[in-house]
Amino acid sequence: MKKLIPILFLVVISAACTKQKESLRADVSLINLVNDQSLEQATFAGGCFWCTEAVFERVRGVEDVISGYTGGTQKNPTYKQVSYGKTNHAEAVQIYFDPSQISYRELAEIFFATHDPTTLNRQGPDIGKQYRSAVYYHDQEQKQIITAYIAELTNNKAYADPIVTEVEAYTVFYPAEDYHQDYYQKHPDHPYIQAIAKPKVDKFKKRFKDKLKTTS
Repeated sequence: MKKLIPILFLVVISAACTKQKESLRADVSLINLVNDQSLEQATFAGGCFWCTEAVFERVRGVEDVISGYTGGTQKNPTYKQVSYGKTNHAEAVQIYFDPSQISYRELAEIFFATHDPTTLNRQGPDIGKQYRSAVYYHDQEQKQIITAYIAELTNNKAYADPIVTEVEAYTVFYPAEDYHQDYYQKHPDHPYIQAIAKPKVDKFKKRFKDKLKTTS
């Protein structure tokens, strides 16, 4: 049995090194996005981030979408902590977009059209504050755009029930674990993807044909 220990140790170290390399590549990619002066950021929480990410990955003018956690105070939260309601973070997405191709207002329209902004701390089968509807604005212009659009939806009685979407200043965003990124693309046959995420993507494709990426 002792002879196996060095081998097992090497396997563990190798796996750890591989994961570290993947994380480093992801960090470099994220840094490049943040430093790209041609891109702006939008942060939305609309229930399970698998669904929200899948929708915005298909939007023309969106360079990248990162699933993660925001809106809380805990540092470096894990999926287990957030999904079990042990933090006050929400599952959210960080969107990097080219404002010359799509505006923040247009992103807001897509966001409100592809989730239910009237259910408090819930989206479909997902219940808890971590699945709340929220917008985290990055500057005063975004705040004005989102509050004006919510007022417009309310005045037009776009929904039978009141909109409960939180509008708060952006603070910090923690990317989710690697296996959550591009989940829709990687697991198209997953029951949750088929039942919950796919209808949202299909709704986006049908309603916003002019904003669909040609490769989607």
